[in-house]
Amino acid sequence: MSGLLIGYARCSTDEQDLTAQRETLAGLGVSEDRIYLDHGLTGTKRERPGLNSALAACRSGDTLVVPKLDRLGRSVPDLRDIGDSLTARGVRLSLGGSIYDPTDPMGKMFFNILATFAEFEVDLLKLRTREGMKIAKAKGRLRGKKPKLSPKQEAHLVGLHRAGEHTTTDLAELFSVARSTVYRAIGRAAPSR
Repeated sequence: MSGLLIGYARCSTDEQDLTAQRETLAGLGVSEDRIYLDHGLTGTKRERPGLNSALAACRSGDTLVVPKLDRLGRSVPDLRDIGDSLTARGVRLSLGGSIYDPTDPMGKMFFNILATFAEFEVDLLKLRTREGMKIAKAKGRLRGKKPKLSPKQEAHLVGLHRAGEHTTTDLAELFSVARSTVYRAIGRAAPSR
């Protein structure tokens, strides 16, 4: 391959590690200083600093190397757009060492199938998450966010408000909460008057 090898790696959460992807890219001949990373960013969002830098670093004759297509993106339209943009600029795309050739019907079909699977994987994960949350809620394990104020604090806040000596801003500062929290507490107490 002529031109430079530009590498791109991504992981979706801060808990995940990029070491394996970096080693894969190094094994494919990409030098460490030409590897661009996105850590803790999902592939469903197109705007990623590492991806933008990697794409900007690519010049005609270069090759963008990604360990797997799903690291580049998780949406068929985004992946096709990236692939078409690279092709138009004369930049090759290497998927784990295999060069994607958009002029070859089999290469194009293979790319589209991989893109579809990458998107399907995300959709399946969302579905499983929603199902898990539904089950947890039914079992009483999913209760939402913890309230900012305890029932005792909320009663005290409402009492101070009813006394008329404090504004909502004063109460928000006094209880170290947002004014919206004060308004909600007052609203919940209103029917009990």
